[in-house]
Amino acid sequence: MSSKLHRLVANLGGVALAVQAVPALAQLTASAPAMDASGPTFADIADLAESAGLVVKAQVRKMVRVEDERAPGRAPGMGRFYVTAQTRALIAGKAPIGESLVYLVDLPLDSRGKAPNLKKQDVLLFARAVPGRPGELQLVTPTAQQLWTDQAEARVRGILKTLLSPDAPVHITGVRELLYVPGNLAGQGETQIFLNTREGAAASITVHHEPGSPPAWGVSFSELVADIGNPPQPETIEWYRLACFLPNNPPPRANVSEGIEDAVRPMPTIARFWANSAHAAGRSGRVEPGRREVSPMGSAKVLEFRRGLP
Repeated sequence: MSSKLHRLVANLGGVALAVQAVPALAQLTASAPAMDASGPTFADIADLAESAGLVVKAQVRKMVRVEDERAPGRAPGMGRFYVTAQTRALIAGKAPIGESLVYLVDLPLDSRGKAPNLKKQDVLLFARAVPGRPGELQLVTPTAQQLWTDQAEARVRGILKTLLSPDAPVHITGVRELLYVPGNLAGQGETQIFLNTREGAAASITVHHEPGSPPAWGVSFSELVADIGNPPQPETIEWYRLACFLPNNPPPRANVSEGIEDAVRPMPTIARFWANSAHAAGRSGRVEPGRREVSPMGSAKVLEFRRGLP
């Protein structure tokens, strides 16, 4: 495709972002649950579950505040705590853990600079084992601790079951190609969006265009044909893979349709799809799709903070 055509397609796509969303494509977000400020979202839990080698149910026995000068990297309004806990159950993971656990966690502080009192409360920990130290955990993020409830545990177990299944949806890393094929009637056609995946496996989005009808779309995470008209439902791993890991905009050079007309025709639909994907990512709790930082606090820091603590 010529550079002139690339600019034309990009410009049309930008204009289309301001157009009202097509109902069929908006299904990715129309029934997406609003963010609940009182707890983690589905995307938060999926992020943590994918990063954690261990998911542990534990009961907090003791919390000691770490001096702020010894706790760099905290978010505003957060304090760092050295926690001693009793193991209640190993929900996921194969590494051996002790009956008693210690770890560092960042907790929100109130107007008096106090953290919530979690003593004797059960929590879910998303962590990694420390080699050679079965009684010590590294949380996968500074806040990777969730208050335990029956509902919270059931949600985590459901996510883990899908993530660990042999047919779990592959990881989306980008877009390889966009291709529009016109149909026999005016306004009829099909857009294929071929996705890159971390595993190198096939994945694609298919959008059907029919004159007088809103576009219908579906996704396939394998070589099989997409289930058109049945896009992923909110709070599923398939939905999470798309909503949180599609790029913010379609790549400008991905459109490989033949001819100017075929290249330009699907761009308003594709642009609206991307706008809705970004909206879904925001409503699923992700600030920026595919950019979640997951960096554990190392065991060296646990040992450092342990020194001098009562």
